[in-house]
Amino acid sequence: MKYIYLIVSSILILSGCNSSSEKQVESAPIVKGDMIQLTPEQMKLAGITIGNVMDTMLSGTLHVHGRIDVPPQNLASITVPMGGVIRSIKVMPGMKIRKGESIAVLEDQAYIQLQEDYLTTKAKLTQAEADYQRQKGLMDAKAGSDKTLEKARAEYQMLKVMQNSLAQKLRLIYINPQNVNENTISRSISIPAPFTGYVTKVMVNVGRYVNQADILFEMVDPNDIHLALKVFEKDVLNLSIGQTLQAYLNSKPEKRHQCDIILISNSIHEDGTAEVHCHFMNYDSTLVPGMFMNADIELGKHKTIAVREDAVTEFEDKNYIFLKTGQNIFTMREVKVGAREHGLVEILDGNSLTKAPIAIGGAYSLLMAIKNIE
Repeated sequence: MKYIYLIVSSILILSGCNSSSEKQVESAPIVKGDMIQLTPEQMKLAGITIGNVMDTMLSGTLHVHGRIDVPPQNLASITVPMGGVIRSIKVMPGMKIRKGESIAVLEDQAYIQLQEDYLTTKAKLTQAEADYQRQKGLMDAKAGSDKTLEKARAEYQMLKVMQNSLAQKLRLIYINPQNVNENTISRSISIPAPFTGYVTKVMVNVGRYVNQADILFEMVDPNDIHLALKVFEKDVLNLSIGQTLQAYLNSKPEKRHQCDIILISNSIHEDGTAEVHCHFMNYDSTLVPGMFMNADIELGKHKTIAVREDAVTEFEDKNYIFLKTGQNIFTMREVKVGAREHGLVEILDGNSLTKAPIAIGGAYSLLMAIKNIE
């Protein structure tokens, strides 16, 4: 029925209800780009009335969009301090893993050498300490020399530093130096999860040699995953911390994710929007950073600029109104709309329209006349 109405409206405007072909041509609307000029008869037949935008109080749903984001401290790119060959992988993308659980096992002869160096230094340190204590005892008994004592002390201090340094290197490759002895030397190391979370990317495979700069896995901590929404400056004033909303993916609009607002940015971008950060009440492992999402925010009463719903027309996912710019002359202008309530629709960028006359009736007929003039 809507399409029949549009066709009929277009015919009425184009023909002016004249019966002869000569009168149809004479009464055809004048269209130049986004501007259209009608005769008084066409104005009457199309039901075009003139009005203005109005200041009013509206409550409704604010439709916004944004992307899933995670703070840097809740993202982890997992690497190894020393290269090695991947011998086994324990995880898959999307898998939940607890802090400390093994993600992968690597092998390399450098791991063996590091443990050997540690144990060798540890043995030398034991000998150096005994020698130092012996020389110290001789000096107390005035049977030794200062030079020999200082040499023993230097050797002992040097080996002590070396042992501590090697112990730290072992900890870097997830080996506890206290557990290293001649019977526990291992050629492999196990990479533990840095926190409890979800694996988002696996970038290696079994048998591949990785260097210390290579990223093996990426993980996300779901406790602080959030949705960063873009909200127009005018609408930010109607939002508050703790306010709830529903977010959804374009591919699954029926699946709603409950969120609450945790941060409202005070910085306005060049496009007139501010970022509003929201926390997911229940984490879904299918939601990953970078995903685009829509959100519906329930608003209370707020002061805004609005027009009658039939004054706003939609074409190719854009909204338009018609400004009266002359005697029976109208110019199509794109607008951004917000909440709808009681036959009114909010105009988000309507501050410049407060005194401008617009077509509040018959606007769709004007749109069809412009788009279908041929």
